[in-house]
Amino acid sequence: MTEPLSPPSRPIDHLALRGAADAAALLIGDKVTTYAELDAGVGRLAAWLLERAGDPGERVASWSAKTRLACLMPLAAARAGLIHVPVNPLLKGPQVAHILADSGAKLLVTNAARADMLGADLPETCAVQDLKIAEEVIDAGGQSLPLSLAEPDDLAAILYTSGSTGRPKGVMLSHANLWLGAESVASYLKIAPGDRVLGVLPLSFDYGQSQLLSTWHGGGAVAPLDYLTPRDVMKAVARHEITTLAGVPPLWVQLVESEWPAETAAHLKRLTNSGGALTPSLIDAMRATFPNAEIYPMYGLTEAFRSTYLDPALVADHPTSMGRAIPHAEILVCRPDGSVTADGEPGELVHCGPLVAKGYWQDDERTAERFRPAPPASRFGGMAVWSGDTVRRDADGLLTFVGRDDAMIKTAGNRVSPTEVEEAAVASGTIFEAVAFGVPDARLGAAIILIVRGKADADRGVLTAHLKANLPNFMQPQAIEWRDALPRNANGKLDRVAIAADWRAEAAA
Repeated sequence: MTEPLSPPSRPIDHLALRGAADAAALLIGDKVTTYAELDAGVGRLAAWLLERAGDPGERVASWSAKTRLACLMPLAAARAGLIHVPVNPLLKGPQVAHILADSGAKLLVTNAARADMLGADLPETCAVQDLKIAEEVIDAGGQSLPLSLAEPDDLAAILYTSGSTGRPKGVMLSHANLWLGAESVASYLKIAPGDRVLGVLPLSFDYGQSQLLSTWHGGGAVAPLDYLTPRDVMKAVARHEITTLAGVPPLWVQLVESEWPAETAAHLKRLTNSGGALTPSLIDAMRATFPNAEIYPMYGLTEAFRSTYLDPALVADHPTSMGRAIPHAEILVCRPDGSVTADGEPGELVHCGPLVAKGYWQDDERTAERFRPAPPASRFGGMAVWSGDTVRRDADGLLTFVGRDDAMIKTAGNRVSPTEVEEAAVASGTIFEAVAFGVPDARLGAAIILIVRGKADADRGVLTAHLKANLPNFMQPQAIEWRDALPRNANGKLDRVAIAADWRAEAAA
C-alpha cells in the first residue's frame, strides 16, 4: 500500500489524551502522573505561560534538569500557541545567552542557580520565572487552556543544534513534524500501553524529546532520569520495571561493562541507539547483557528528526547497516546532480517527506544550504534535507554510512562544532588562534583535540580554567597542544588538514 503524501496529524499537545485516563504517563521519583493529570497539568501550565509570555507565537525557553515542568513544556507551550525552546542543562551561561537572544525568547523558566549563572548575559527582553512556581502551577487549580487548534504547519518548537561552523542554530519544528515523528517511532518500536521508557537523554536533544512524545503517542509511561553513573540507570530499570531504553554508544559501553542482576536486565525488551554507530562487538555485548531485548540501530539528524532504523531481525547479519527509511520518511541516495545512485554507489543521503523541518530560525543563508528542493525522483517533492552524509544502498535497500562531509565532532552522542570550541579558547585572552578536531576514541566515539598558538607570556592554566567555566563537559578537549606557529594554506587560512595530520603523526611516533 502506498503511503499518503500528506499523512494526517494533530496538534502535538493532543498527545496528553493518547493513553487511558487512569494509566501512568510520567514517573518521577515516587510520583505517578496519569494521562488525565497530564492533560490537566498541561492546560494549567499553558495558561500560565501565555499570561507571562504575551501573544501566541512568542518563544518560551526552559532550562532545567528532567523535572516534571521540563517534560510538560513541549505540550504546554504548544497548547498556548507559543514556541518552545528547550535548552540543554549541560550548557553554560554564554551559550544559553546566545540561544535566548537568537530565538528572541520572551520567557525563560529555570531555577535560581541557573538564572544567576546567566547574570548580565540575560537578554533584556527575556523575563525569568522560577521553576518552583511553575511546578506549583501544574498542580494548582485555576485557569486552564483547552486543546490546541493549531494547524499542522504551525511552528511548535525550536531545537538548537551545533553546526560545523559558528554557534548553535535553531531548527524549526512544526506540529506535524513532532506528531508524525512521534507516530513513526511509536509504530516501528511497537510502543504500547504498559510499556515504560527510561528517559536518560537530554530533553533538548531531538532523540531525547522523542522519548517523551513517542511514548505518549503509544500510550506508555516515561520515567525521566538524570543519572551520574551506570548504576543509577540500572537501579531505575529495576525500580520502574523499564521495558525500553534509548541510548548513545558511550552509554552502552558503560552499561555493558556493569554487572547487571539477571532479573533487572530481563525487564528490558527493546534498546534503541542513535548519535553514533554501534560496533559489531558492542552489539554482541548488548545482546549478552540484555538477552530479552531487541536492538534498534537508528540514524537521524535534527533537521529531519529521524531518517532510518534497522529492523532487529536484521542486526545479526547486517550489524553495520543504518537500515531503511522510518515510516513517513523517504530516503534517497543521490549524486551531486540530484539523480539517484545505483546500488552500491556512494551518494549523499537526502531526506524527503513530512518529517523535514521548516528550516533554521532566522537564518536564510544556512537554510538554503541544507534545505533544498527534493530530487526529481522523490514521491513527496517539496523541500528536502540534503544531509551532507555519504551513504551506500545495497540491492536490498539497506543503507550503510560511508562518511561525513562536514567537520562536526561527534563525541559522547553530542555533535560539537569545532568553531565553538575554538572561539571559547580565543576568548580566554591567552591565545591568538586555535584549531579543534576529533580523533577516534573507543569510549566517546571521538575525543576533542585543541591545537593553539599562544601568547608569549600566557598562563596555560588560565586557558584550561576558562574552557571549564564556559563549555560543558562534553565539549572539553581531551588534550591541548601549544604551538609557536600553525601552518596555513595558499589562501592564508589555517591549514586544518595539515594541523590534524601533524598531531596524529606526533601521537603515533
